[in-house]
Amino acid sequence: MNAVARRIGRRSLLIGLAASTVACGREFAPLPPAPPREFDVSRLPPVSLPKDDLRHSNLTEWWYFTGHLAGAGGREFGFEFVVFQGIRGDAPPSFAAHFAITDFEGQRFDYDQRTSSYHGAATAAGLDLCVGGWTLRKSERGFAFNAAMDSHSLSLFLVPTKSPVLHNQRGLLDFSPFGWSYYYSYPRLAVAGELTVDQYQVRVEGSAWMDHQWGDFINVGSGGWDWFSLQLDDGRDFTASIVRGASYETVLRYGTLIYQSGDYRHLDESNFSIVVNDTWSSPRSTARYPSAWTLQVPSEGLDLKLLPVIPDQELDARPSTGNFYWEGAVRALADDVAVGRGYVELTGYAPSGYPDQALPEERGPNLCVSGSSG
Repeated sequence: MNAVARRIGRRSLLIGLAASTVACGREFAPLPPAPPREFDVSRLPPVSLPKDDLRHSNLTEWWYFTGHLAGAGGREFGFEFVVFQGIRGDAPPSFAAHFAITDFEGQRFDYDQRTSSYHGAATAAGLDLCVGGWTLRKSERGFAFNAAMDSHSLSLFLVPTKSPVLHNQRGLLDFSPFGWSYYYSYPRLAVAGELTVDQYQVRVEGSAWMDHQWGDFINVGSGGWDWFSLQLDDGRDFTASIVRGASYETVLRYGTLIYQSGDYRHLDESNFSIVVNDTWSSPRSTARYPSAWTLQVPSEGLDLKLLPVIPDQELDARPSTGNFYWEGAVRALADDVAVGRGYVELTGYAPSGYPDQALPEERGPNLCVSGSSG
């Protein structure tokens, strides 16, 4: 793995699953493969924002939001919302979306998923997506999304409060010979909106993290990864990944520390450590996931315990992206005192593979209304 590839983005190691959004007719069909090809990434321009917040015409792309919300009386929730886009040849773009809510007080985790190959791109200019009735839009001020499942619905507006972080300095990753990718993060967004919990609607506010990655890549490795994002009460933010190879050996550990000012520092494997303290076994996938961690960054004075809000935050995303994975809200503690919060994503621990049937197309023909979908 070359030096540039060592700044791999959070989901680059299992793109054969994460980017294989279904071409969702009534019969299941994953996207066709696209063989890797050599490419001189030095010919590519740097990331240009806000223009590059929008859609691109590459093989793989996603917009990934995770965060924490508080409602009336301080009741807390975590959320995940993501839209994946896959393009293969002359076929229309295919899309998948995941939505999950963690209820701290209720000790409850609910999620759902959508797929579409018809209504994923809106006709309006800019970023304006609709996947099975769930929407993601970008304005001059920030992002907005709406998603709903049987038990919950969430409508949020998200405004960046820190500058984006360009991974590998220029935001450009070389996975040669497996392709290339742009990758950046908004480490802290102020969010506000409305959450419905079992028909009870509450106004919520909070903070979120957003990852955006796109490029001509599909499968870069096969062993999965552990990804961490933290927003600390002192204004600092942190992200790290532990990436595994085909034999589940660790092939990469990297991190980024973002200061309150927005300046950031890339960390190599010698600058931090993450030790697993406990595990949780899924009754559905049979996977045994890490479930508590000690994070240390000695040069930054960080010695933290990371604890899941609830153990079971596993998604069965096989109907849409072909995999089980754990993505959940965590608390950060120092000397048993809460000092921040974050999200952790765990992949590669469970068997993967698509079921015999995909999700029903759009879950009905009119979920993306005329005028806001293509």
